[in-house]
Amino acid sequence: MRPKRMFSPEADGFYGAYYPCKTPSDHALIVMLGDSSDDYLAKTGVRWLHRRGYSCIAMSPAKADYGHHNYPLERFGAAIAFLKAQGISKIGIIGASTTAMLALIAASYYPEITMTLAFSPSDFVMEGFYRDGLDGATERPGDGESTVSWRGEPLPYLPFAYRHPEYWQMIQKETKGTGNLMCSRGLFDESERRHPVQEDERIKVERVRGHIVLIGAEDDTLWDTCTYIRRMVERLESHPHECTYEALTYEFGTHFIFPESMLRMLLPAGSRFVLGRAFRSAKDHPVECRQARIDIDRRLDQVLMRW
Repeated sequence: MRPKRMFSPEADGFYGAYYPCKTPSDHALIVMLGDSSDDYLAKTGVRWLHRRGYSCIAMSPAKADYGHHNYPLERFGAAIAFLKAQGISKIGIIGASTTAMLALIAASYYPEITMTLAFSPSDFVMEGFYRDGLDGATERPGDGESTVSWRGEPLPYLPFAYRHPEYWQMIQKETKGTGNLMCSRGLFDESERRHPVQEDERIKVERVRGHIVLIGAEDDTLWDTCTYIRRMVERLESHPHECTYEALTYEFGTHFIFPESMLRMLLPAGSRFVLGRAFRSAKDHPVECRQARIDIDRRLDQVLMRW
């Protein structure tokens, strides 16, 4: 699959790729998946949405860069303007993990976004981080940088408990011997212990329009997403809002809690084996994880059909 058009921040105000649906559609989603707008994961998400009749713009910070530091929210405004110019009347957004956080923040700033699908999100703005391999560390925190910025200023964020190089060393220590690809839940718990999340650091989900779907599993080893989801639901229940919402939380499903049909497109052969190698819970509870993904598939098809 090749994008119809690629975008650059210099020429277009954002980095991304446009994948219009072959069947004419006035609905489109901004896809925040993968390390790059044209990598395999991003294209899998696009293919999954194309089968449901939606055009897509895939966005990422840059080419093959999963680091997020002071990512300008204005880039979403530029992407939305492009979609409107193509005759798109309804715009949604989908993100997973860090980009689920990004999707929720973007939707809270841009009322044009009326469908927000967030897989394994946080309910706060994270500190910015790099994946540049400095000193052999896969990931390191930014210094004084948020994951996102607005009008040239970093948004308030929850600071990580550790600095470089201790940050990556603590993740390695937490992960070792667990049978998981990565564990950082302790890092996030410790970050909140040292610095309880402040109001200005929380994502203002009550500002989101349209419909929100929050999806997560209790066995997530990267962070306590189900607690974050419950806090967002509590926030919506206690703040005036104009959106509708639903929280889909499961005991098992891992951090990669994608719909079953999307996962099978992503891993057409051996999805159970690959997930089992990445997450101990997927190996120990394959049936329960699959049941969760099947339920998500069914629920999201209903949500998107109503939209």
